Amino acid sequence: MSIENSKPQPFILFGFMMNVVGHISAGLWRHPEDKGQRYTDIRYWVGIAQLLDEAGFDALFLADALGQLDVYQHQPNAALRNAAQMPVNDPLLLVSALAAATRHLSFGVTVSTTYEHPYLLARKFTTLDHLTNGRVAWNIVTSMLDSAARNLGLTQQLPHDERYDRAQEFLDVTCKLWEGSWQEDAVQRNKQTGVYSDPAKVHPIAHHGRYYQVPDAHLSEPSPQRTPVLFQAGTSARGSQFAAANAEVIFMAGLTPEAIRNDIAVIRRQAAEYGRDPASLRFITAITVVTGANEAEAQSRYQEFQRYISEEGALALFSAWTGVDWAEYELDRPLQYIETDACRSALASLTRIDAGRQWTLREAAHYIGIGGLHPTLVGGPASIADRLERFAQASGVDGFNIGYAITPGSFEDFVHYVVPELTARGRLAPRPASPLTLRERLLGAGQRHLPEDHPARRFRR
Repeated sequence: MSIENSKPQPFILFGFMMNVVGHISAGLWRHPEDKGQRYTDIRYWVGIAQLLDEAGFDALFLADALGQLDVYQHQPNAALRNAAQMPVNDPLLLVSALAAATRHLSFGVTVSTTYEHPYLLARKFTTLDHLTNGRVAWNIVTSMLDSAARNLGLTQQLPHDERYDRAQEFLDVTCKLWEGSWQEDAVQRNKQTGVYSDPAKVHPIAHHGRYYQVPDAHLSEPSPQRTPVLFQAGTSARGSQFAAANAEVIFMAGLTPEAIRNDIAVIRRQAAEYGRDPASLRFITAITVVTGANEAEAQSRYQEFQRYISEEGALALFSAWTGVDWAEYELDRPLQYIETDACRSALASLTRIDAGRQWTLREAAHYIGIGGLHPTLVGGPASIADRLERFAQASGVDGFNIGYAITPGSFEDFVHYVVPELTARGRLAPRPASPLTLRERLLGAGQRHLPEDHPARRFRR
């Protein structure tokens, strides 16, 4: 083990979920202990949120998709049969209930810029930032499914790079509303004078752009963070540029720490070119953990999980992520990179990033079966903690988005076995005496608002 002797820094720790039966482990919903079919029950979600809150997790990260997974065999049947991210409910509507049931846990919610409207989304996030007392983040995505485009007013999805052009204008509009519309002292709440808000200090943003026309002021008064913490998940060339310009936390894809380190170096360099402090950016990556009281128990658990993998479900997920119908390819054919308008980093993670391995489609499906296109670690508490430390050191990430094989069992195992080990090593931050906003939790007490060097601060009055 090669761990630095300096005082260890606490990991950022998120729970990684989606408002679905089965998220990134294909077929595991069939496991007798899995309770994913309770995803429509708010008590299920409250239980998980409280578990993560008590364990010291920073946030629950909620993914989302807006269309049917119908790339595989050109129909959604495989995804529907295997509960592969279908059916799917809205993640945004979970947050206020979960915030009321927790004290410290924050919530990162995925919302697409392609199909929302910035004027309306700005109000939704301001509302949630108020109701959570500053414990909310927006994971900015551009959407990759043609099925979403067909059902949301387009004949097909926008070209990959144009989606990011639109996303940049979308974000500019929301940040103008959050940062520049209401002055800090616009809200007076003065019962004696009868003035709640001073109209002279509430300003129209007068935005007239290529994609959006938003002339007027923000509908909502400023919330604790004003702008929610800005997450971004995308490491294509265009996605990296967008992250470097805008994101505070970047969700990295990649099977190897070396590949992630290279991508982080690119984004930090680009951030400096945008005038931002590269050291202020935080990076996380997804890892699924299968653990137990010791190595043998963890390995036995993993072997048990493998019996429930659905190859068809895994291929339905892989087809949706890559935009390639893998039903048209032989299972033992070596994978090659194919340029698509879907999630380019998904296929690149197997064909370009992990250059030391030649994957077949069958191997990819089996790998995806537990943990999706992210590493899966199997071992006892000390082994898992060692490997998380080594991965962080080798890759340069600040923490992890912990995925699950079964829910909530995988989180319960992680909390019971691994959290005490991480705490003993100083890898989990001590719980603050009073709740912090998410930005304060990630960047330090008192850091409630966007950093001064963030490009959106130019909109502040």
